Amino acid sequence: MFELLSQKFEEKIQLTEEEKELSRKFFTPKKLRRRQYLLQEGDVCKYVTFVEKGLLRYYTVDERGQEHITQFAFEGWWISDLLSFLTGEPSTYNIDALEHCELLLLSKAAEDEMLERIPKLERYFRILLQNNLIATQKRLASSLNQTAEERYSELIQSCPETLPQRIPQHMLASFLGITPETLSRIRRQLTLKAQGTRDKVQE
Repeated sequence: MFELLSQKFEEKIQLTEEEKELSRKFFTPKKLRRRQYLLQEGDVCKYVTFVEKGLLRYYTVDERGQEHITQFAFEGWWISDLLSFLTGEPSTYNIDALEHCELLLLSKAAEDEMLERIPKLERYFRILLQNNLIATQKRLASSLNQTAEERYSELIQSCPETLPQRIPQHMLASFLGITPETLSRIRRQLTLKAQGTRDKVQE
Protein backbone atom coordinates (compact mmCIF):
# COMPACT_ATOMS: atom_id res chain seq x y z
CA MET A 1 0.00 0.00 0.00
CA PHE A 2 3.02 2.29 0.28
CA GLU A 3 4.30 1.98 -3.30
CA LEU A 4 2.90 5.28 -4.57
CA LEU A 5 4.03 7.19 -1.47
CA SER A 6 7.57 5.86 -1.88
CA GLN A 7 7.48 6.88 -5.54
CA LYS A 8 6.45 10.43 -4.59
CA PHE A 9 9.24 10.64 -2.02
CA GLU A 10 11.75 9.52 -4.67
CA GLU A 11 10.65 12.32 -7.02
CA LYS A 12 11.99 14.91 -4.56
CA ILE A 13 14.57 13.19 -2.32
CA GLN A 14 16.70 10.06 -2.12
CA LEU A 15 15.95 7.71 0.77
CA THR A 16 17.77 4.54 1.73
CA GLU A 17 15.76 1.32 1.96
CA GLU A 18 16.04 1.54 5.75
CA GLU A 19 14.64 5.09 5.72
CA LYS A 20 11.77 4.05 3.45
CA GLU A 21 10.90 1.19 5.76
CA LEU A 22 11.11 3.43 8.82
CA SER A 23 8.92 6.14 7.26
CA ARG A 24 6.08 3.67 6.72
CA LYS A 25 5.77 3.07 10.45
CA PHE A 26 4.52 6.61 11.01
CA PHE A 27 1.52 6.33 8.67
CA THR A 28 -1.85 4.80 9.53
CA PRO A 29 -3.61 3.04 6.61
CA LYS A 30 -7.31 3.80 6.29
CA LYS A 31 -10.03 2.85 3.83
CA LEU A 32 -13.08 4.97 3.07
CA ARG A 33 -16.28 3.99 1.33
CA ARG A 34 -17.83 6.30 -1.24
CA ARG A 35 -19.51 9.29 0.48
CA GLN A 36 -17.80 8.52 3.81
CA TYR A 37 -16.25 11.50 5.61
CA LEU A 38 -12.56 11.88 6.36
CA LEU A 39 -13.22 15.24 8.06
CA GLN A 40 -16.44 17.03 9.02
CA GLU A 41 -16.98 20.71 9.70
CA GLY A 42 -16.62 21.43 13.42
CA ASP A 43 -14.08 18.64 14.02
CA VAL A 44 -10.36 19.22 14.46
CA CYS A 45 -8.29 17.97 11.52
CA LYS A 46 -5.87 15.48 13.08
CA TYR A 47 -4.09 14.24 9.97
CA VAL A 48 -2.49 15.11 6.69
CA THR A 49 -3.57 12.41 4.27
CA PHE A 50 -1.91 10.82 1.26
CA VAL A 51 -4.17 9.26 -1.37
CA GLU A 52 -2.91 5.87 -2.51
CA LYS A 53 -6.14 5.06 -4.34
CA GLY A 54 -9.40 6.87 -4.98
CA LEU A 55 -10.67 10.43 -5.06
CA LEU A 56 -11.69 12.91 -2.36
CA ARG A 57 -13.10 16.43 -2.31
CA TYR A 58 -12.49 19.33 0.09
CA TYR A 59 -15.41 21.72 0.49
CA THR A 60 -17.44 24.04 2.68
CA VAL A 61 -21.21 24.55 2.89
CA ASP A 62 -22.69 28.06 3.11
CA GLU A 63 -25.75 29.18 5.09
CA ARG A 64 -28.01 28.36 2.12
CA GLY A 65 -26.75 24.78 2.06
CA GLN A 66 -24.76 25.31 -1.13
CA GLU A 67 -21.45 23.43 -1.44
CA HIS A 68 -18.27 25.23 -2.47
CA ILE A 69 -15.53 22.81 -3.52
CA THR A 70 -11.97 24.10 -3.30
CA GLN A 71 -9.92 20.95 -3.94
CA PHE A 72 -10.02 17.45 -5.38
CA ALA A 73 -7.38 14.91 -4.37
CA PHE A 74 -6.48 12.03 -6.69
CA GLU A 75 -3.97 9.20 -6.39
CA GLY A 76 -0.58 10.59 -5.38
CA TRP A 77 -2.01 13.80 -3.91
CA TRP A 78 -2.13 15.03 -0.31
CA ILE A 79 -5.17 16.54 1.38
CA SER A 80 -5.80 18.19 4.75
CA ASP A 81 -7.18 21.30 6.42
CA LEU A 82 -3.76 22.68 7.32
CA LEU A 83 -5.15 25.55 9.39
CA SER A 84 -7.03 23.16 11.66
CA PHE A 85 -4.20 20.60 11.61
CA LEU A 86 -1.54 23.09 12.70
CA THR A 87 -3.58 25.19 15.16
CA GLY A 88 -5.95 22.63 16.63
CA GLU A 89 -8.93 24.85 15.79
CA PRO A 90 -12.20 23.27 14.59
CA SER A 91 -12.35 22.97 10.82
CA THR A 92 -14.80 24.92 8.70
CA TYR A 93 -14.40 22.38 5.88
CA ASN A 94 -15.47 18.85 5.00
CA ILE A 95 -13.48 16.13 3.25
CA ASP A 96 -15.32 13.11 1.87
CA ALA A 97 -14.75 10.30 -0.59
CA LEU A 98 -16.13 10.37 -4.12
CA GLU A 99 -14.85 6.83 -4.67
CA HIS A 100 -13.63 3.92 -2.58
CA CYS A 101 -10.34 5.19 -1.14
CA GLU A 102 -7.16 3.74 0.29
CA LEU A 103 -5.39 6.39 2.35
CA LEU A 104 -2.29 6.90 4.49
CA LEU A 105 -2.83 9.15 7.50
CA LEU A 106 -0.06 11.09 9.24
CA SER A 107 -0.76 12.72 12.62
CA LYS A 108 1.08 15.81 13.89
CA ALA A 109 2.95 13.82 16.54
CA ALA A 110 3.92 11.15 14.00
CA GLU A 111 5.05 13.79 11.51
CA ASP A 112 7.23 15.52 14.12
CA GLU A 113 8.89 12.25 15.13
CA MET A 114 9.34 11.14 11.52
CA LEU A 115 11.05 14.39 10.55
CA GLU A 116 13.29 14.14 13.59
CA ARG A 117 14.35 10.59 12.74
CA ILE A 118 14.50 11.09 8.95
CA PRO A 119 15.68 14.70 8.44
CA LYS A 120 15.71 14.28 4.63
CA LEU A 121 11.93 14.32 4.66
CA GLU A 122 11.89 17.91 5.90
CA ARG A 123 12.93 18.95 2.38
CA TYR A 124 10.12 16.89 0.85
CA PHE A 125 7.44 18.46 3.04
CA ARG A 126 8.91 21.94 2.54
CA ILE A 127 8.62 21.49 -1.23
CA LEU A 128 5.09 20.15 -0.75
CA LEU A 129 4.08 23.23 1.24
CA GLN A 130 5.68 25.56 -1.30
CA ASN A 131 3.82 23.86 -4.15
CA ASN A 132 0.58 24.14 -2.19
CA LEU A 133 1.07 27.88 -1.70
CA ILE A 134 1.89 28.35 -5.39
CA ALA A 135 -1.20 26.39 -6.43
CA THR A 136 -3.38 28.47 -4.09
CA GLN A 137 -2.05 31.74 -5.51
CA LYS A 138 -2.49 30.52 -9.09
CA ARG A 139 -6.08 29.49 -8.39
CA LEU A 140 -6.84 32.90 -6.87
CA ALA A 141 -5.28 34.64 -9.87
CA SER A 142 -7.17 32.45 -12.34
CA SER A 143 -10.49 33.18 -10.61
CA LEU A 144 -9.82 36.90 -11.06
CA ASN A 145 -8.20 36.98 -14.50
CA GLN A 146 -9.32 33.95 -16.50
CA THR A 147 -12.58 33.11 -18.20
CA ALA A 148 -14.55 30.06 -17.10
CA GLU A 149 -13.47 28.28 -20.29
CA GLU A 150 -9.80 28.99 -19.56
CA ARG A 151 -10.16 27.74 -15.98
CA TYR A 152 -11.82 24.53 -17.17
CA SER A 153 -9.15 23.91 -19.82
CA GLU A 154 -6.40 24.45 -17.25
CA LEU A 155 -8.07 22.04 -14.83
CA ILE A 156 -8.33 19.33 -17.47
CA GLN A 157 -4.65 19.74 -18.37
CA SER A 158 -3.43 19.58 -14.76
CA CYS A 159 -5.50 16.58 -13.63
CA PRO A 160 -5.79 12.94 -14.73
CA GLU A 161 -7.39 12.30 -18.13
CA THR A 162 -10.20 10.42 -16.39
CA LEU A 163 -11.31 13.53 -14.44
CA PRO A 164 -14.52 14.22 -16.42
CA GLN A 165 -15.65 10.62 -15.91
CA ARG A 166 -14.77 10.50 -12.20
CA ILE A 167 -16.27 13.79 -11.01
CA PRO A 168 -19.97 14.68 -11.44
CA GLN A 169 -20.58 17.76 -13.55
CA HIS A 170 -22.22 19.76 -10.75
CA MET A 171 -19.11 19.24 -8.57
CA LEU A 172 -16.77 20.36 -11.34
CA ALA A 173 -18.97 23.43 -11.77
CA SER A 174 -18.79 24.15 -8.03
CA PHE A 175 -15.00 23.93 -8.10
CA LEU A 176 -14.84 26.32 -11.07
CA GLY A 177 -17.33 28.74 -9.51
CA ILE A 178 -19.87 28.43 -12.33
CA THR A 179 -23.26 26.81 -12.86
CA PRO A 180 -23.63 23.29 -14.32
CA GLU A 181 -25.38 24.87 -17.32
CA THR A 182 -22.37 27.10 -18.01
CA LEU A 183 -20.05 24.10 -17.76
CA SER A 184 -22.20 22.18 -20.27
CA ARG A 185 -21.96 25.10 -22.69
CA ILE A 186 -18.17 25.28 -22.26
CA ARG A 187 -17.81 21.57 -22.94
CA ARG A 188 -19.90 21.84 -26.10
CA GLN A 189 -17.82 24.77 -27.32
CA LEU A 190 -14.54 22.95 -26.69
CA THR A 191 -15.85 19.84 -28.45
CA LEU A 192 -16.83 21.93 -31.48
CA LYS A 193 -13.41 23.63 -31.50
CA ALA A 194 -11.65 20.27 -31.34
CA GLN A 195 -13.81 18.94 -34.17
CA GLY A 196 -13.07 22.01 -36.27
CA THR A 197 -9.33 21.57 -35.71
CA ARG A 198 -9.50 17.91 -36.78
CA ASP A 199 -11.47 18.83 -39.90
CA LYS A 200 -8.84 21.41 -40.91
CA VAL A 201 -6.04 18.89 -40.44
CA GLN A 202 -7.84 16.40 -42.67
CA GLU A 203 -8.38 18.92 -45.49
